[in-house]
Amino acid sequence: MSNQGSPEEVIRLMAQRARAAARTLASASDAAKAAALHRAAGSLRDAAPQILAANAADLTRGRDNGLSGAMLDRLRLDDTRLAGMADAIAAVADLADPVGQVIDASTRPNGLALTRVRVPIGVIGIIYESRPNVTADAAALCVRSGNAVILRGGSEAVESNRAIHAALVAGLVAGGLPADAVQLVPTTDRAAVGAMLAAAGAIDLIIPRGGRSLVERVQADARVSVLAHLDGINHVYVDRSAVPDMATAIVVDAKLRRTGVCGAMETLLIDRDWPHAATLIAALIDAGCSVRGDHAALALAPGIAAADDADWDTEYLDAIAAVAVVDGVDGALAHIAAHASHHTDAIVASDTVVAERFLREVDSAIVLWNASTQFADGGEFGLGAEIGIATGRLHARGPVALEGLTTYKWLGRGSGQVRG
Repeated sequence: MSNQGSPEEVIRLMAQRARAAARTLASASDAAKAAALHRAAGSLRDAAPQILAANAADLTRGRDNGLSGAMLDRLRLDDTRLAGMADAIAAVADLADPVGQVIDASTRPNGLALTRVRVPIGVIGIIYESRPNVTADAAALCVRSGNAVILRGGSEAVESNRAIHAALVAGLVAGGLPADAVQLVPTTDRAAVGAMLAAAGAIDLIIPRGGRSLVERVQADARVSVLAHLDGINHVYVDRSAVPDMATAIVVDAKLRRTGVCGAMETLLIDRDWPHAATLIAALIDAGCSVRGDHAALALAPGIAAADDADWDTEYLDAIAAVAVVDGVDGALAHIAAHASHHTDAIVASDTVVAERFLREVDSAIVLWNASTQFADGGEFGLGAEIGIATGRLHARGPVALEGLTTYKWLGRGSGQVRG
């Protein structure tokens, strides 16, 4: 950054440009934003060779630097994933514009008419690691919801992010929107993160996407509002009423479809009275999963490793699962309450009463019945894409998409009312 000024100065100037772009976006029509995003999706498709070449360079560097298999999977792009990124942008373009939606309306006894309407947040900063698809998803969601965005990707995906960003901006500009609507911090210097976190008044909201150390740093140091999730320590509970074939299919998919995503199952809980536990554990092992179990699980599958206390609080993001045998739904609820990160938890059961109790009492952003935790994804929820899965209790929870990137204001229409 030496030739561009200090990190604080670089971020200050980027935020100034983003604020100006945000004003333009806030007044842009629904049709204009949608059309520009369709152009951005087309530009991404046209730039596929350059983006894949850039990603290949990142993957080579990542292997040389010892990135884990799960991290490399998060980083990797191919024709299918790139096409999926472009399709997600197009899907966001076709979603209903949340800006201007009336949340509620009332008329006071004095005749003052009040409406509460959705408006953009303004300037959003997104700090993320590894996944280059975040560059595209974040840009599309922020633009569609009328926000300007400052993106700070991780060093693992620096070349991929730059290529994706260049293609997106080319499409947006061709569609008549300002280039400064989507900016990429031009350095991976960690000082830039600190400058973004300190930019109160210049940046309106920070969204971190990455590992625990990144999120904890953001939450500890930020002087800007933060929308975040921590680990995806997700559970699947197999109840005594579960259908064996369904339970096996769900558990294997939840753990192994993609181990590096935040919706992957990390802990399997099995009802002590379910007679198929040994078969289910064996199916996980046969599918390539390393299993660590409590004493009861060890008795069912003597060849697995013994779990220690840390295993119940670990997001592996790898082909590893912890398995505990519990005393029915009460035991499952107690284990989840003690160890969950409030991200995504699921039950496999035929007993409707038990399943509805699980849905009601598990305090997580996403709770599923007879479905894989891998459905914890904005696209699967019909949101087109997502910024991330928020696990807090304020503003937005679960997949954060267009509505989660808006706030609201009150409009009052009077006819001369005074309080006197």
